[in-house]
Amino acid sequence: MDTIKKRCQWVGSDPLMIDYHDHEWGVPTLDDYKLFEFLVLESAQAGLSWSIVLNKRENYRKAFSDFNPEKVARFSKSKVESLLNNPGIIRNRLKIEAAINNAKLFLKIQKEFGSFASYSWQFVGGRPIINEWKTLKNIPAKTCESDAFSADLKKRGFKFLGSTIIYAHMQAVGMVNDHMKDCFRYNEIKNCA
Repeated sequence: MDTIKKRCQWVGSDPLMIDYHDHEWGVPTLDDYKLFEFLVLESAQAGLSWSIVLNKRENYRKAFSDFNPEKVARFSKSKVESLLNNPGIIRNRLKIEAAINNAKLFLKIQKEFGSFASYSWQFVGGRPIINEWKTLKNIPAKTCESDAFSADLKKRGFKFLGSTIIYAHMQAVGMVNDHMKDCFRYNEIKNCA
């Protein structure tokens, strides 16, 4: 008989959220395409719940050219209009235009630093921050690292990526391990860091 795995309190019972938590959330990644994907998705989430965005993720993948920043950076005004008519994504003009703007700036950072991963991971000294939270209420909405990361992005012209959104991004891509200490993924993530 399978034992029930102890998960972070935010996961709930949605199979999509469980799969995301169990296989993706908090796994350290240096893959620029994955980093861009999470920047787009996290900025789309602003003011909404992650489950809404996660349920639209495959639609976003199709609408945003498999999260290819080179292609997204070339989206035209007519492409923006077609995205605004796409019921499979969050139809917010400012968020869509921000994704295109951010794609262009993402490419500039890649050129400057060799990769977006090199740039972003500098904000945590190149290694994940390993936290030891016991309850969900202990997890901060933002940190001094996310403040610095967000401020630098803002200075470079990025949109919809404030400190709270950037902290969620850092959690998603494993720059911080915010799995609860009693979650089965905590040590798995800690050991792959």
